[in-house]
Amino acid sequence: MTGHVSGALFHEPPAPRRRSSRKRGRWIAREDCRQFMQRQKDSLYSLVLTDPPYFIDGMDDEWDRNHLRARVKKGVVGSLPVGMKFQPEQGMKLYRFLRPVAAQWRRLLKPGGFALCFSQARLVHRTACAIEDAGFEIRDILAWKYEGQAKAFTQEHFVRKRGDLNDGQKAYFIRELGGRKTPQLKPQMEMIVLAQAPKDGTYVDNWMKHRTGLIDVSHPFLEPGRFPGNVIPVPKPRERHGHITAKPVELLRHLVRIFCADERHGEKPVVFDPFAGSGSTGVAAMLEGRAFCGCEIDAEMGEIADRRIADAAK
Repeated sequence: MTGHVSGALFHEPPAPRRRSSRKRGRWIAREDCRQFMQRQKDSLYSLVLTDPPYFIDGMDDEWDRNHLRARVKKGVVGSLPVGMKFQPEQGMKLYRFLRPVAAQWRRLLKPGGFALCFSQARLVHRTACAIEDAGFEIRDILAWKYEGQAKAFTQEHFVRKRGDLNDGQKAYFIRELGGRKTPQLKPQMEMIVLAQAPKDGTYVDNWMKHRTGLIDVSHPFLEPGRFPGNVIPVPKPRERHGHITAKPVELLRHLVRIFCADERHGEKPVVFDPFAGSGSTGVAAMLEGRAFCGCEIDAEMGEIADRRIADAAK
């Protein structure tokens, strides 16, 4: 997931005047992705693969990487476990933010093109509704499976701090609690909404016109030899390149390979990431022989992303 919305860095679509800038190592546009998308022509991209703000724990359209990095320590945001700071309006804020963004994806994608959008599990329904209401067809909900750390907290220390209870009462209530914790099972998955723009005719018609709408399961990057499933086991990345929610390049390569056509007659389909973060989607696109266009608001992240993508493109 990338940072602040009002600075998402998107790469300009392929055109002769931009190719020279790519040679200089610029794949990331440093501006609000919503403004960038409005200037682009229809049907530019073959795949949207992105990780937008989740609208929990300060990860919203006021995202500040440095502020969050100072607050997030060992699974705790402020005084609460990560994911426990929650208000009902968070889901609606996410929906209101994401729907117009997804409407631009719908316009910029070629007919039949796929949009893959990461989402936190408890708000994935709002993510899916926003994308669906923007004109997409929801095809599936994928799960990135990993081994997380348990973050639930016991409540004994709160009982001990109660000034209205004596020691005997505190001991009684602690026994009554029986070691119960905050409602958080060990996190082991992150959701990915799989959506598809409406096709232009039949699947075959659409493929012949746009080379989108069908998936390639012949040689998946992960678990080769097995038909790809909607539960994808990949460890979390060891190196996050300064980004607190970085995704593993292996997972992104797997998704690019399945959902975006490969090069034909010297023309590379373009993968678009409006919330590029540290550039992992761009790295995956380069390694899989696709073109890339990305946006990121955070200037430092944008520089990191450009360097990483340039290295992958060599």
